[in-house]
Amino acid sequence: MTDTRVRKVETTRTTTLFDLVVDLKPPVKFGDAGPLGRRVLYGAAGGTFEGPRLRGEVLADGGDWALIRPDGTMLLDVRLALRTDDGDLVHMTYQGRWLIPPHVRTAMADRATRHLVDPADYYFRTNPLFETGSIRYGWLNDIVAVGTGYVVEGGVAYHVEQVL
Repeated sequence: MTDTRVRKVETTRTTTLFDLVVDLKPPVKFGDAGPLGRRVLYGAAGGTFEGPRLRGEVLADGGDWALIRPDGTMLLDVRLALRTDDGDLVHMTYQGRWLIPPHVRTAMADRATRHLVDPADYYFRTNPLFETGSIRYGWLNDIVAVGTGYVVEGGVAYHVEQVL
């Protein structure tokens, strides 16, 4: 049975918003296991972002209040402060999922070499939203974005796309 209310709509399109690198402080662990899993704070130590319409720095304020479920899936809960190269502030938040399959968990656990693991071997996706009082970047308040994450030396990085 076909629902007559269903229409063919345009396929979702995206365009590059920016690439973001977040340098991380040593993790703060809230015990081995809480009622929902293992809570870890990955504090932001700085970083950079750059794209066609904006670029700047990640301030050393904020971070990821991650929850690691017993199955190893990490639930992201991130708040970051961005400063554009022309001085405007942007509040960036996102949630997401980071699934590390069993065959790469040992390699990903080694902080010294985990950046060498191919990002195609894990699933790391986010849904950034933005808030700013800047007139120049006010358009960020009204967009939806998606990010693909990967590990870099000293932190994490994301390729962020604006959904058109």
